[in-house]
Amino acid sequence: MNEKEKMQPKVRFREFTGENAPDWEERKFKDILKTHSFRSYLAGVSEDGEYEVIQQGDKPIVGYSDGEPFTDYKDITLFGDHTVSLYKPKSPFFVATDGVKILSADNFEGDYLYTTLERYKPEPQGYKRHFTILKNQDVWFTENMEEQQKIGVFFKQLDDTITLHQRKLEQLEQLKNTLLSKMFPKSGTNIPEIRFSGFTDAWEQRKLGEVSNHRGGTAIEKYFDDNGKYKVISIGSYGLDSRYVDQGIRAHSNEITDKRIVYAGELTMILNDKTANGTIIGRTLLIENDNEYVVNQRTEIISPKEGFNSRFAYTLLNGPFRHKIKQVVQGGTQIYVNYSSVEKLTLYLPIIEEQKKVGVFFEKLDKLITLHQRKLEQLKNLKQTLLNKMFI
Repeated sequence: MNEKEKMQPKVRFREFTGENAPDWEERKFKDILKTHSFRSYLAGVSEDGEYEVIQQGDKPIVGYSDGEPFTDYKDITLFGDHTVSLYKPKSPFFVATDGVKILSADNFEGDYLYTTLERYKPEPQGYKRHFTILKNQDVWFTENMEEQQKIGVFFKQLDDTITLHQRKLEQLEQLKNTLLSKMFPKSGTNIPEIRFSGFTDAWEQRKLGEVSNHRGGTAIEKYFDDNGKYKVISIGSYGLDSRYVDQGIRAHSNEITDKRIVYAGELTMILNDKTANGTIIGRTLLIENDNEYVVNQRTEIISPKEGFNSRFAYTLLNGPFRHKIKQVVQGGTQIYVNYSSVEKLTLYLPIIEEQKKVGVFFEKLDKLITLHQRKLEQLKNLKQTLLNKMFI
């Protein structure tokens, strides 16, 4: 690669290409960034104030307040010293902590500076001061203000699209949580608030062990094989959306693994968690195909009996029932639960026809949520690709 190619991005707006296209400049951030001093906001925040109070992290707006905010916000980007988070204020603001750096740069359009920081910011390195690392980071940029504006507007529009899809996804997830709370009986009742027309009977209280059979997993690590026949279900296979995460782990077929095969219509439940907050424990997967999966240790196979619909079971076990599981966990930093305790927990079942309707309803809702998750992930991947190609 010659010097000319090195100093120009791979993808550029047409009017800035060609033989006479100007090169980009190379500096370190410390040569171009300016920091602005402003006192941290230490008073209480509320929902009623006029101005945003900004903190570090993924949820930058901690609240609102009145007073004398930082007003010269238009070309400003806020940088989280400990979190490497970025935020582009749209109005006057307060900062909540001294770890929020207020940054600008001479001859940098505001949205372009924000995007440049996104492209070249360092990877988080634990709880440390990242601004020092940022200042020593090499950065390439165009001095052409028209090109800056085009790039800034382009990425702002892409960010707005991502935000729109993120909000839609959050709305769907909130809708699902609301429906789970209303389409299953609340504690102390046997009739849900919302149900399909034609169903009026009370739901029947049963124990999980009464309506399902089970068999446990065992350690099969020594049978792992990159070219193995079976996909392995272990603790890392359970996503936060209770869907299978393929870690690429396979096991070959033998008399041990063949006894741990999971069949279509069965479910698997994880019985331990590597964290104390229990983000994974009790999550359940619904198996769609025969002879595709085997289970490793600390996973239980649940086989619903007649009268207990598998898809309804999947929704129930990952919803209201999982809250009960988390109440009987043991351990400290790494928690676990014994299936002997789980199978004694109670649940409520309607007649099979109503189970099927509820199961299909949540299946469709889950597919819609997954569709939005994929679209959001595609947009984020597109943005990262464009950041790499539209900057050097």
